[in-house]
Amino acid sequence: MDASDILKKYEKIVYFILIALFAIIVAFSIGELIYVVYLSLFVNTPLLLENHELLGIFGYFLLVLIGVELLATVAAYINEKVIHVEVVIMIAIIAIVRGVILMDHTSEGTLSMFGIAAIIFALCSGYYLLKKGGLTHQ
Repeated sequence: MDASDILKKYEKIVYFILIALFAIIVAFSIGELIYVVYLSLFVNTPLLLENHELLGIFGYFLLVLIGVELLATVAAYINEKVIHVEVVIMIAIIAIVRGVILMDHTSEGTLSMFGIAAIIFALCSGYYLLKKGGLTHQ
């Protein structure tokens, strides 16, 4: 057994540990999301959600979605040894949108808003070009 084989086995072990940790984190995140929704719907103000509660729930939902997508990306890399760029761009879009949803729009400057808009435009343009070019997996 040479150093290359040992390194490949070590790499595979690290990936499986990462997947296990991601799965645990996502499972607990889903449990916490269920708990937050339960508290918001039935305990704090029964069947009436305030704006800040809705934004918190949506933000947490998107955070769980980001975790699931990251888990899928690592799993796909292990199986295929290929990073799917469109999935990574989609994760970035979701993360930016989550930040925009949770952002305090009154305290952000105009320049920050234009910067965020430019990032969203660049990511969406890149995603569109990947899809249009047919360079994505089916």
